[in-house]
Amino acid sequence: MDKGDLKDELEACSEKPITTSHFSISHRGAPLMFPEHSKEGYMAAARMGAGIIECDVSFTSDRELVCRHSNCDLHYTTNILAKPDLAAKCTKPFTPYDPETGEEASAECCTSDITLSEFKSLCAEMEATTFNALNTSEYMGRTGSTPDWRTNMYAYSCAETMALKEYIPLVDSMGLDFTAEAKEPEVKMPFQGDYTQNEFVQQIVDTFKDADIPASRVWLQSFLPRDIYYWLENDPAFGAQAVYLDERGDLSDEGYERAVASLPRLAEKGVRIVAPDLWQLVAADNATGKIVPSSYATAAKEAGLDIITWSFERSGPLESGGGSYYTGINNLINNDGDEYTVIDVIARQVGAIGIFSDWAATITYYANCFDL
Repeated sequence: MDKGDLKDELEACSEKPITTSHFSISHRGAPLMFPEHSKEGYMAAARMGAGIIECDVSFTSDRELVCRHSNCDLHYTTNILAKPDLAAKCTKPFTPYDPETGEEASAECCTSDITLSEFKSLCAEMEATTFNALNTSEYMGRTGSTPDWRTNMYAYSCAETMALKEYIPLVDSMGLDFTAEAKEPEVKMPFQGDYTQNEFVQQIVDTFKDADIPASRVWLQSFLPRDIYYWLENDPAFGAQAVYLDERGDLSDEGYERAVASLPRLAEKGVRIVAPDLWQLVAADNATGKIVPSSYATAAKEAGLDIITWSFERSGPLESGGGSYYTGINNLINNDGDEYTVIDVIARQVGAIGIFSDWAATITYYANCFDL
């Protein structure tokens, strides 16, 4: 980390007792090192001081809710292809790499292809794909395709997949709070002809209600504005903390400007929290060589919106600029310590109320250092 006041402040906290912080939000558990959305990952995030733990919610063929980052990611986040009876149910079966045409190995296996009991028979694995695999064993051989700054260590003992009904009591037993994202279905809706998007997002709320979890402990999320508006209208207590995941700026410069211009209107319609990816909240002041709040961050605060962002510890080593999560400031990123520079700007200048991380300890340490 570069020498300076921030480094001195962070070093001065090294012996400070570390406690759980709601500023530190677990992104998919602890997927830097543990299979995402696994019980083991959730427990690791809790040990690292995350005050809020995330379950991305999708549905099974029997309409049960499960924690999975995507409706259709089982082929590269679980061992489903090692189970011929379940692999046969996948939306698209495994197709091996074709060395003559160069066509990559592929498959598509969705939570909605299988029942809850079948889902629970799966082991969670590190998110990775072997594109030149000639068979399913090679396709699932993650060692060569998992980034070398992650690990497969915790995947070998069959990390446990989680249903929403299991995630809730687990997180509750640790005294922590919840964030649940309604994943946009990749299957045609209404699913099976009569299971609508509204029924799906209402089922998420009802599952928390059935577990006697108060709305004040739950931050619902969606990339779809209509989901946020549905919760605001039909379950306003839960809608009050619903988080609009705003990726419009990722589409183009024009999309970013439209997103900025629309923030007052979102607030007028009842949205209280926006969550763009981290690069949308910061900008490079090349005249001073400083990282500063972006026009999006400024407009959101002026509109009275609270801000959350995602996700740190997804970019690997930062000496080459940090990749897509650091878009617009890549020229100011050249070492791993620069992550804390960005966190500091988002926390103290942007004024975010929470930050997602794939390794919660990073944010927890900062939050404890500055009493967030």
